[in-house]
Amino acid sequence: MRPSYVACLCFLAALVGAAGVLVAAEHEGWLHGTQMVLVRTPLERSSSSPTIVVSKPVLARGFEPQRIFTERAPGVVTVFSYYGAAGSSVVEQGSGFVVTRSGLVLTAAHVIVATGGSSTAGKPAHEVFVQFEDGDRVRAAIVGWDPYDDVGLLRISPRAHRLEPVPLGNSVGIRVGQPVAAIGSPFGNVASLSVGIVSATDRTIPSLTTSYDLFNAIQTDAPINEGSSGGPLLNAEGQVIGINAQIRSNLQTGFEGVGFAVPVDSVKRSLSQLLALGRVPYAYLGLNSENLTPAIATRFGYPATYGALVEGVARNGPAARAGLIPGRRRVVFQGQVLTVGGDAIIAIDGRPVASSDAVAALVSERLVPGEVAWLTVIRDGHKRVIPVRLGVRPQ
Repeated sequence: MRPSYVACLCFLAALVGAAGVLVAAEHEGWLHGTQMVLVRTPLERSSSSPTIVVSKPVLARGFEPQRIFTERAPGVVTVFSYYGAAGSSVVEQGSGFVVTRSGLVLTAAHVIVATGGSSTAGKPAHEVFVQFEDGDRVRAAIVGWDPYDDVGLLRISPRAHRLEPVPLGNSVGIRVGQPVAAIGSPFGNVASLSVGIVSATDRTIPSLTTSYDLFNAIQTDAPINEGSSGGPLLNAEGQVIGINAQIRSNLQTGFEGVGFAVPVDSVKRSLSQLLALGRVPYAYLGLNSENLTPAIATRFGYPATYGALVEGVARNGPAARAGLIPGRRRVVFQGQVLTVGGDAIIAIDGRPVASSDAVAALVSERLVPGEVAWLTVIRDGHKRVIPVRLGVRPQ
């Protein structure tokens, strides 16, 4: 083929291409104004506090429990807590896991703080040791604990043993049905692996160390037994999504398919506060509430669908000082005892609340003491916004 013929073909192709661009531009309106399209590259954000070592995820084509165990078990420890006077100590055993190469170890608060007995309840262990997968045991110091979210923090010397930190993931986005693995020391059987799925999310469970509830817990059917508390609940990438905390059973110590873990996003909050302050302050609203449902709203004249009925307010508490009105009369409706006639909270800071638990969870997990929260309430059939300066949750 002659060069001149090739050149002509290229020139014709260029003209056709240019015409196509002009037609597309006319169709999209680009010729009648300036349009700028910005393509942003998503920012990569660390899922952990800067103090936490972020390890590489366990690379796998799916959920591979054997590989997760091989990679993460060296960072999981058995925790031995000694209570009482020297020479007559009582030892309690739980689990934990290393999170930094500097020697920080996370566990459950009730593993290192006594929860039973009138004379010892709420008191930390006087001596704590952690034992690694290889059987080596080292002394640990208690940095602090968050009794409300059941998080305990220990520190060991990085020179005492080789440390393999377990990476923290995120609990936002956890889905029911996703596979999980739990590593711990049930009944003293160290470095034990159990697997299951996430059975539910956003569960409310009673605290083992306080009179307050723990919110947003992860429910799992992965076997969690006595001694497993404080160990990690891991996703398919080998990242911690929760700290194993409780079981629900009709037996005293047996597992019947319902276990709970503290979500790792709550754990991160506790960790950062314990490192910065040595404690974890929680905001306090000072009221009791009950669920407002569509049927209740219709029956008792609340122009809302969901929310929280104010049942009572603490004397001289933040809610009382702000003028929130509790229910005035008790009724029985659909088999439930309700207190109606007072305010119904339907939003906090513009964020809708669907239940009594949602109010408590929002205040405790997202707000801080001293902050002003703007409560949207229904009062006498009308909506109004009331500012409440939050206090510090009493012990």
